[in-house]
Amino acid sequence: MPQVMTENSENQSDKFSPLESNRREKMARLVELGIDPWGGRFDDRTLIAEIRAAAGDIFYQLEDGTSLPLPDFEQQSSEFNFRQWKADQGKGKIVGPRVRAAGRIVLHRDKGKLHFIDIRDMTGQIQLMVGQKQVGDDWKVVELLDLGDLIGVDGDLVRSNTGELSIAAERIHFLTKSIETPPDKHGGLQDVELRQRQRYLDLTYTEGVLERFLNRTKIVRSIRETLNGQGFVEVEGPTLHSIAGGAAARPFSTHHNTLDMDLTLRIALELHLKRLMVGGIERVYELGRVYRNEGISPKHNPEFTMLEVYQAYGDYRSMMDLTEACICNAIQAIGQPFMLSWGDNTIDFTPPFARRTYAELFEEATGIDTESTAAEAAIAGLAKELHIETVGRHPDVIKSDVFEAKVEDALVGPIFVMDYPASICPLTKRKRDNPAIAERFELFIHGMEVANAYTELNDPDLQEELFRTQLDGLSEEDSMAKMDTDFVRALRHGMPPAGGLGIGIDRLVMLLTNTQTIRDVILFPLLRSEK
Repeated sequence: MPQVMTENSENQSDKFSPLESNRREKMARLVELGIDPWGGRFDDRTLIAEIRAAAGDIFYQLEDGTSLPLPDFEQQSSEFNFRQWKADQGKGKIVGPRVRAAGRIVLHRDKGKLHFIDIRDMTGQIQLMVGQKQVGDDWKVVELLDLGDLIGVDGDLVRSNTGELSIAAERIHFLTKSIETPPDKHGGLQDVELRQRQRYLDLTYTEGVLERFLNRTKIVRSIRETLNGQGFVEVEGPTLHSIAGGAAARPFSTHHNTLDMDLTLRIALELHLKRLMVGGIERVYELGRVYRNEGISPKHNPEFTMLEVYQAYGDYRSMMDLTEACICNAIQAIGQPFMLSWGDNTIDFTPPFARRTYAELFEEATGIDTESTAAEAAIAGLAKELHIETVGRHPDVIKSDVFEAKVEDALVGPIFVMDYPASICPLTKRKRDNPAIAERFELFIHGMEVANAYTELNDPDLQEELFRTQLDGLSEEDSMAKMDTDFVRALRHGMPPAGGLGIGIDRLVMLLTNTQTIRDVILFPLLRSEK
């Protein structure tokens, strides 16, 4: 006899709502029938998408044994009457392949001795036609089913009288009881925070959510396949760092008790991957979580997924080609065209993507020629108009803030913005003919920075000098950054010239799945504790 708490006493039943009590009573009756309400192994089932793909194997068999193909239901008008079509062919029956499926009950219509039940698995949804005569003793189980329960079914794949693809059930297998009542069919999950907090319900009952997250998986898998196909090696670096390096961001802090050592969660993947290039892994990448103790917005989450890639003997132009390949292959992996919807707009991902310099775009947006002698004063004046602080700040930092305010939000893209001021790119190699310019690009799509890439700096003396410049003027409390002397030491052993790339996976998924907030592409975003 299966072990289950039936909660029959009055004291126990007082704990539950009437709806939950009703479900628990049904669970107790299942136990009385000798059925384990928590189910068990259910082998040899076929995913619903594969079952639906077998619709072409159904035919209409006349009494004389003649088999007729069914009409193409997708091509029929709304007035098409399948029942009449069968009558016109002569007396016969629908015959289809034997199938076995499992899924969650999302719709249950009781028509007396015939129940119509829709079940859903991770690949799709299908209707079951469950007749009392056809399932025999399993009818006792059918009468105890609730929305949300998990069941298995054996039967034939057929078409109902209305033409709907269905499984004519012959056996019902009870697999798991749902004690909680699912969301209202029509109201659904309207509260955004509830959907994010109870993602398991969101995946099951909100249209399109499961497909979005399955597409995220396909996108990530495609990126790995693209990189692996070009000889890159995937590695796993540490998530606990003694120095917060590789980016200008505030980290989360923690403490290792045994070593009595303050640590931070990583804010970037870069410096450890470059150490591996010094060690001889010439094409290397990591795809993993990074953590930044900063704000939350539709484009930002404190915990997010980053891809970083480094290619020896390449440069930032090599990384542009690689970025295009990763994105275009990912679009194809989710079965989409290069023209994708984004809200009320459309993004054209047809390669090659546009390539423009930082200086060109700045001049187009502001009318200021950054190479002119009057540029610094003009930029400072514009910054004041935009309420951007200028006192005590480097001119290129001011220019960067103006660029963000005047240019970035207007970039539709996809567009590679190239050749940034060198002073704001401490890890980037300078152009040989103009050391004031860094060989760096950022990929923008509809105002969002999606990728960032450099021709990597491998001069250890210059790297050390730039680290010191970056840290100068910042208190350790504010920056939580320190000089990474071991990384500089690694460069002294010789890191090959290289291109480096970072792609924000969450933002990319947003753009490829037409999702307007980053929290809707992260399965479990950070939320305040429940009160």
